[in-house]
Amino acid sequence: MTECEVVLSCSSQLQALPWQTSYAGNARRFGIEIEFSGLELADVTQLIAKQLQLSVEEDGRYRYRITGDKAGDWLIELDFQRLTKMGEQKFDTDSLTDNLQESLETMLAAVAKKVVPLELVTPPLPFARLSEVTDLVALLHQHGAKGSSESLQYAFGLQFNPEIPSTDVTTLLRIIQAFVCLQDWLRQREHIDVVRSLTSFIEPYPKAYQRKITNKEYQPALSELIDDYLEFNPTRNRALDCLPLFLHLDKKRVRAVTDDKLIKARPAFHYRLPSCEIHRKAWSLQHAWDGWAEVESLAADHKRLARCMTAYRQHLSSLSSTSASWVSKVEKQWLNR
Repeated sequence: MTECEVVLSCSSQLQALPWQTSYAGNARRFGIEIEFSGLELADVTQLIAKQLQLSVEEDGRYRYRITGDKAGDWLIELDFQRLTKMGEQKFDTDSLTDNLQESLETMLAAVAKKVVPLELVTPPLPFARLSEVTDLVALLHQHGAKGSSESLQYAFGLQFNPEIPSTDVTTLLRIIQAFVCLQDWLRQREHIDVVRSLTSFIEPYPKAYQRKITNKEYQPALSELIDDYLEFNPTRNRALDCLPLFLHLDKKRVRAVTDDKLIKARPAFHYRLPSCEIHRKAWSLQHAWDGWAEVESLAADHKRLARCMTAYRQHLSSLSSTSASWVSKVEKQWLNR
Protein backbone atom coordinates (compact mmCIF):
# COMPACT_ATOMS: atom_id res chain seq x y z
CA MET A 1 0.00 0.00 0.00
CA THR A 2 1.40 3.43 -0.95
CA GLU A 3 1.72 6.30 1.55
CA CYS A 4 -1.13 8.11 -0.24
CA GLU A 5 -3.37 5.04 0.15
CA VAL A 6 -2.48 4.82 3.83
CA VAL A 7 -3.41 8.48 4.37
CA LEU A 8 -6.68 8.11 2.49
CA SER A 9 -7.60 4.96 4.40
CA CYS A 10 -7.25 6.86 7.68
CA SER A 11 -10.24 9.14 7.06
CA SER A 12 -11.71 10.20 10.39
CA GLN A 13 -15.25 9.35 11.33
CA LEU A 14 -17.16 12.55 12.02
CA GLN A 15 -19.66 12.40 14.84
CA ALA A 16 -23.32 12.99 14.09
CA LEU A 17 -24.88 16.25 15.21
CA PRO A 18 -27.98 16.45 17.44
CA TRP A 19 -30.12 17.83 14.60
CA GLN A 20 -30.18 15.45 11.64
CA THR A 21 -32.74 17.20 9.44
CA SER A 22 -32.76 20.70 8.00
CA TYR A 23 -35.30 23.49 8.23
CA ALA A 24 -36.73 22.12 4.96
CA GLY A 25 -37.26 18.63 6.39
CA ASN A 26 -34.43 17.03 4.42
CA ALA A 27 -31.10 15.63 5.58
CA ARG A 28 -28.94 18.55 6.71
CA ARG A 29 -26.20 19.69 4.34
CA PHE A 30 -22.81 21.21 5.04
CA GLY A 31 -20.71 23.47 2.84
CA ILE A 32 -16.97 23.51 3.48
CA GLU A 33 -14.33 26.04 2.39
CA ILE A 34 -10.63 25.20 2.66
CA GLU A 35 -7.83 27.72 2.09
CA PHE A 36 -4.32 26.45 1.35
CA SER A 37 -1.19 27.11 -0.69
CA GLY A 38 1.78 25.22 -2.12
CA LEU A 39 0.11 23.90 -5.26
CA GLU A 40 -0.78 25.24 -8.70
CA LEU A 41 -4.44 26.03 -9.33
CA ALA A 42 -4.72 23.89 -12.49
CA ASP A 43 -2.96 20.95 -10.82
CA VAL A 44 -5.29 21.06 -7.81
CA THR A 45 -8.31 21.19 -10.09
CA GLN A 46 -7.26 18.14 -12.05
CA LEU A 47 -6.35 16.26 -8.88
CA ILE A 48 -9.75 16.88 -7.30
CA ALA A 49 -11.70 16.24 -10.50
CA LYS A 50 -9.95 12.89 -10.92
CA GLN A 51 -10.58 11.91 -7.31
CA LEU A 52 -14.28 12.78 -7.59
CA GLN A 53 -14.59 11.47 -11.17
CA LEU A 54 -16.13 14.74 -12.32
CA SER A 55 -15.56 17.21 -15.18
CA VAL A 56 -13.67 20.53 -15.20
CA GLU A 57 -14.88 23.84 -16.60
CA GLU A 58 -12.62 26.89 -16.74
CA ASP A 59 -14.31 29.94 -15.25
CA GLY A 60 -11.59 32.50 -15.95
CA ARG A 61 -7.84 32.31 -15.51
CA TYR A 62 -8.01 32.00 -11.71
CA ARG A 63 -11.17 29.96 -11.14
CA TYR A 64 -12.31 26.49 -12.14
CA ARG A 65 -15.57 24.67 -11.62
CA ILE A 66 -15.81 20.92 -11.18
CA THR A 67 -19.16 19.92 -12.59
CA GLY A 68 -21.36 16.86 -12.78
CA ASP A 69 -22.08 16.42 -9.07
CA LYS A 70 -25.80 16.25 -8.26
CA ALA A 71 -25.09 18.27 -5.10
CA GLY A 72 -23.81 21.20 -7.19
CA ASP A 73 -20.52 22.53 -8.54
CA TRP A 74 -17.23 22.39 -6.67
CA LEU A 75 -15.17 25.58 -6.97
CA ILE A 76 -11.39 25.99 -6.89
CA GLU A 77 -10.06 29.53 -7.18
CA LEU A 78 -7.35 31.94 -6.20
CA ASP A 79 -8.93 33.73 -3.25
CA PHE A 80 -8.38 37.26 -4.54
CA GLN A 81 -11.61 38.79 -5.81
CA ARG A 82 -10.05 41.58 -7.86
CA LEU A 83 -7.74 39.18 -9.67
CA THR A 84 -10.45 36.59 -10.33
CA LYS A 85 -12.60 39.35 -11.87
CA MET A 86 -9.69 40.40 -14.07
CA GLY A 87 -9.20 36.77 -15.03
CA GLU A 88 -12.69 36.67 -16.54
CA GLN A 89 -11.76 39.30 -19.17
CA LYS A 90 -10.42 38.50 -22.61
CA PHE A 91 -7.63 40.68 -23.95
CA ASP A 92 -7.29 42.19 -27.41
CA THR A 93 -3.59 41.93 -28.25
CA ASP A 94 -3.88 44.93 -30.58
CA SER A 95 -5.25 47.17 -27.84
CA LEU A 96 -2.81 49.28 -25.80
CA THR A 97 -5.30 49.46 -22.94
CA ASP A 98 -5.72 45.70 -22.91
CA ASN A 99 -1.96 45.20 -23.01
CA LEU A 100 -1.56 47.44 -19.99
CA GLN A 101 -4.35 45.58 -18.18
CA GLU A 102 -2.70 42.27 -18.99
CA SER A 103 0.62 43.52 -17.62
CA LEU A 104 -1.06 44.70 -14.43
CA GLU A 105 -2.81 41.36 -14.06
CA THR A 106 0.47 39.49 -14.54
CA MET A 107 2.14 41.53 -11.79
CA LEU A 108 -0.79 41.09 -9.41
CA ALA A 109 -0.85 37.36 -10.04
CA ALA A 110 2.89 37.04 -9.34
CA VAL A 111 2.48 38.77 -5.97
CA ALA A 112 -0.80 37.04 -5.09
CA LYS A 113 0.56 33.53 -5.58
CA LYS A 114 3.04 34.13 -2.75
CA VAL A 115 0.51 35.17 -0.11
CA VAL A 116 -3.04 34.56 -1.35
CA PRO A 117 -4.44 31.06 -0.83
CA LEU A 118 -6.19 28.78 -3.19
CA GLU A 119 -9.69 28.02 -1.96
CA LEU A 120 -11.66 24.84 -2.39
CA VAL A 121 -15.40 25.40 -1.96
CA THR A 122 -17.67 22.38 -1.83
CA PRO A 123 -21.34 22.37 -2.74
CA PRO A 124 -23.71 21.78 0.21
CA LEU A 125 -23.12 18.11 1.01
CA PRO A 126 -25.15 15.71 3.14
CA PHE A 127 -23.41 14.39 6.24
CA ALA A 128 -22.90 11.00 4.62
CA ARG A 129 -20.66 12.58 1.95
CA LEU A 130 -18.33 14.54 4.23
CA SER A 131 -15.90 11.62 4.18
CA GLU A 132 -15.21 12.61 0.55
CA VAL A 133 -13.92 15.97 1.76
CA THR A 134 -11.84 14.26 4.45
CA ASP A 135 -10.26 12.11 1.75
CA LEU A 136 -9.57 15.18 -0.41
CA VAL A 137 -7.81 16.85 2.51
CA ALA A 138 -5.57 13.80 2.86
CA LEU A 139 -4.90 13.77 -0.88
CA LEU A 140 -3.98 17.47 -0.98
CA HIS A 141 -1.68 16.98 1.99
CA GLN A 142 0.03 14.11 0.20
CA HIS A 143 0.69 16.36 -2.81
CA GLY A 144 2.25 19.16 -0.75
CA ALA A 145 -0.56 21.54 0.23
CA LYS A 146 0.48 24.10 2.85
CA GLY A 147 -1.65 25.43 5.71
CA SER A 148 -1.74 28.55 7.84
CA SER A 149 1.13 27.96 10.26
CA GLU A 150 3.49 26.83 7.50
CA SER A 151 4.55 30.45 6.87
CA LEU A 152 4.34 33.82 8.60
CA GLN A 153 2.81 35.13 5.37
CA TYR A 154 -0.22 32.84 5.65
CA ALA A 155 -3.56 33.24 7.45
CA PHE A 156 -5.59 30.37 6.03
CA GLY A 157 -8.90 29.12 7.36
CA LEU A 158 -11.24 26.16 7.27
CA GLN A 159 -14.85 27.33 7.17
CA PHE A 160 -18.04 25.36 7.82
CA ASN A 161 -21.49 26.29 6.58
CA PRO A 162 -23.85 24.05 8.56
CA GLU A 163 -27.41 24.23 7.26
CA ILE A 164 -29.84 25.39 9.92
CA PRO A 165 -32.06 22.72 11.47
CA SER A 166 -34.97 25.15 11.84
CA THR A 167 -36.00 28.73 11.15
CA ASP A 168 -37.49 28.88 14.65
CA VAL A 169 -35.93 31.88 16.37
CA THR A 170 -35.43 29.98 19.64
CA THR A 171 -33.34 27.31 17.92
CA LEU A 172 -31.21 29.89 16.08
CA LEU A 173 -30.72 31.92 19.25
CA ARG A 174 -29.65 28.88 21.26
CA ILE A 175 -26.99 27.97 18.72
CA ILE A 176 -25.56 31.50 18.86
CA GLN A 177 -25.75 31.49 22.67
CA ALA A 178 -23.96 28.14 22.86
CA PHE A 179 -21.23 29.42 20.54
CA VAL A 180 -20.74 32.52 22.71
CA CYS A 181 -20.37 30.38 25.82
CA LEU A 182 -17.83 28.06 24.17
CA GLN A 183 -15.91 30.52 21.98
CA ASP A 184 -12.93 30.93 24.34
CA TRP A 185 -12.57 27.16 24.54
CA LEU A 186 -12.88 26.85 20.76
CA ARG A 187 -10.18 29.47 20.23
CA GLN A 188 -7.88 27.80 22.72
CA ARG A 189 -8.22 24.34 21.16
CA GLU A 190 -7.75 25.68 17.61
CA HIS A 191 -4.29 27.09 18.45
CA ILE A 192 -4.82 30.04 16.10
CA ASP A 193 -1.43 31.06 14.71
CA VAL A 194 -0.04 34.55 15.32
CA VAL A 195 -0.66 35.99 11.85
CA ARG A 196 -4.25 34.79 11.71
CA SER A 197 -4.97 35.99 15.23
CA LEU A 198 -3.83 39.48 14.20
CA THR A 199 -6.28 39.69 11.32
CA SER A 200 -9.84 40.94 11.80
CA PHE A 201 -11.42 37.99 10.01
CA ILE A 202 -12.39 35.95 13.08
CA GLU A 203 -13.21 38.57 15.69
CA PRO A 204 -15.38 37.54 18.65
CA TYR A 205 -18.70 39.24 19.19
CA PRO A 206 -18.45 42.47 21.24
CA LYS A 207 -18.83 41.86 24.97
CA ALA A 208 -21.97 44.03 25.06
CA TYR A 209 -23.61 41.73 22.51
CA GLN A 210 -22.51 38.64 24.41
CA ARG A 211 -24.09 39.99 27.58
CA LYS A 212 -27.28 40.87 25.74
CA ILE A 213 -27.95 37.52 24.14
CA THR A 214 -26.91 35.37 27.11
CA ASN A 215 -29.43 37.11 29.35
CA LYS A 216 -32.08 34.50 30.20
CA GLU A 217 -34.73 37.21 29.78
CA TYR A 218 -33.71 37.77 26.15
CA GLN A 219 -36.46 36.14 24.08
CA PRO A 220 -36.55 38.08 20.81
CA ALA A 221 -38.72 37.72 17.76
CA LEU A 222 -36.72 36.90 14.63
CA SER A 223 -36.78 40.54 13.49
CA GLU A 224 -35.39 41.65 16.85
CA LEU A 225 -32.70 38.96 16.81
CA ILE A 226 -31.56 40.16 13.38
CA ASP A 227 -31.70 43.85 14.31
CA ASP A 228 -29.69 43.28 17.49
CA TYR A 229 -27.11 41.23 15.63
CA LEU A 230 -26.74 43.94 12.97
CA GLU A 231 -26.37 46.65 15.60
CA PHE A 232 -23.32 44.97 17.11
CA ASN A 233 -22.03 42.96 14.14
CA PRO A 234 -22.55 44.78 10.81
CA THR A 235 -19.57 42.87 9.36
CA ARG A 236 -18.62 39.47 7.98
CA ASN A 237 -15.54 39.40 10.19
CA ARG A 238 -16.84 37.34 13.07
CA ALA A 239 -15.79 33.86 14.16
CA LEU A 240 -19.44 32.86 13.74
CA ASP A 241 -20.83 34.99 10.93
CA CYS A 242 -24.65 35.08 10.86
CA LEU A 243 -25.05 37.60 8.05
CA PRO A 244 -25.49 35.02 5.24
CA LEU A 245 -28.21 33.34 7.29
CA PHE A 246 -29.97 36.57 8.18
CA LEU A 247 -29.72 37.77 4.57
CA HIS A 248 -31.50 34.57 3.57
CA LEU A 249 -34.20 35.08 6.19
CA ASP A 250 -34.73 38.84 5.77
CA LYS A 251 -32.85 40.40 2.85
CA LYS A 252 -34.41 43.86 3.20
CA ARG A 253 -33.50 44.15 6.88
CA VAL A 254 -29.87 43.17 6.34
CA ARG A 255 -29.34 45.25 3.20
CA ALA A 256 -30.61 48.32 5.05
CA VAL A 257 -27.46 48.05 7.17
CA THR A 258 -24.80 46.62 4.86
CA ASP A 259 -24.43 46.41 1.08
CA ASP A 260 -21.33 44.19 1.24
CA LYS A 261 -21.58 42.12 -1.95
CA LEU A 262 -19.42 39.37 -0.42
CA ILE A 263 -22.31 38.47 1.87
CA LYS A 264 -24.18 35.71 0.04
CA ALA A 265 -27.58 34.57 1.30
CA ARG A 266 -27.78 30.96 2.44
CA PRO A 267 -29.74 29.05 5.08
CA ALA A 268 -26.65 28.24 7.10
CA PHE A 269 -24.36 29.55 9.78
CA HIS A 270 -20.88 30.57 8.60
CA TYR A 271 -18.33 29.21 11.09
CA ARG A 272 -15.05 30.93 10.23
CA LEU A 273 -12.87 30.29 13.29
CA PRO A 274 -10.85 27.12 12.48
CA SER A 275 -7.44 27.37 10.86
CA CYS A 276 -6.37 25.19 7.96
CA GLU A 277 -3.30 23.14 8.92
CA ILE A 278 -3.38 20.85 5.91
CA HIS A 279 0.41 20.50 5.85
CA ARG A 280 0.23 18.57 9.14
CA LYS A 281 -0.35 14.87 8.47
CA ALA A 282 -2.57 14.41 11.53
CA TRP A 283 -4.82 17.37 10.65
CA SER A 284 -8.27 16.78 9.18
CA LEU A 285 -11.82 18.10 9.37
CA GLN A 286 -12.24 16.10 12.57
CA HIS A 287 -10.78 18.65 14.96
CA ALA A 288 -12.86 21.62 13.83
CA TRP A 289 -15.95 19.44 13.39
CA ASP A 290 -15.72 18.16 16.96
CA GLY A 291 -15.63 21.76 18.20
CA TRP A 292 -18.77 22.67 16.27
CA ALA A 293 -20.45 19.47 17.48
CA GLU A 294 -19.97 20.69 21.07
CA VAL A 295 -21.72 23.95 20.15
CA GLU A 296 -24.74 22.15 18.76
CA SER A 297 -24.79 19.66 21.62
CA LEU A 298 -24.93 22.48 24.16
CA ALA A 299 -27.56 24.34 22.13
CA ALA A 300 -29.76 21.24 21.98
CA ASP A 301 -29.60 20.69 25.76
CA HIS A 302 -31.77 23.56 26.99
CA LYS A 303 -31.18 23.07 30.72
CA ARG A 304 -27.41 22.70 30.38
CA LEU A 305 -27.32 25.76 28.12
CA ALA A 306 -29.28 27.86 30.63
CA ARG A 307 -26.89 26.92 33.45
CA CYS A 308 -23.87 27.53 31.22
CA MET A 309 -25.12 30.99 30.22
CA THR A 310 -25.58 31.95 33.88
CA ALA A 311 -22.02 30.87 34.62
CA TYR A 312 -20.70 32.67 31.54
CA ARG A 313 -22.39 35.93 32.50
CA GLN A 314 -20.79 35.64 35.93
CA HIS A 315 -17.44 35.17 34.19
CA LEU A 316 -18.02 38.29 32.08
CA SER A 317 -18.85 40.41 35.13
CA SER A 318 -15.99 39.12 37.30
CA LEU A 319 -12.82 41.19 37.46
CA SER A 320 -10.80 38.17 38.57
CA SER A 321 -12.06 35.67 35.98
CA THR A 322 -9.82 35.16 32.94
CA SER A 323 -10.26 33.50 29.58
CA ALA A 324 -8.02 30.67 30.79
CA SER A 325 -10.10 30.13 33.92
CA TRP A 326 -13.31 30.05 31.88
CA VAL A 327 -11.79 27.56 29.42
CA SER A 328 -10.93 25.35 32.39
CA LYS A 329 -14.53 25.51 33.63
CA VAL A 330 -15.84 24.69 30.17
CA GLU A 331 -13.65 21.59 30.00
CA LYS A 332 -14.70 20.44 33.47
CA GLN A 333 -18.42 21.26 33.37
CA TRP A 334 -19.96 22.23 30.07
CA LEU A 335 -18.85 19.80 27.38
CA ASN A 336 -20.77 16.75 26.22
CA ARG A 337 -18.26 14.21 27.52
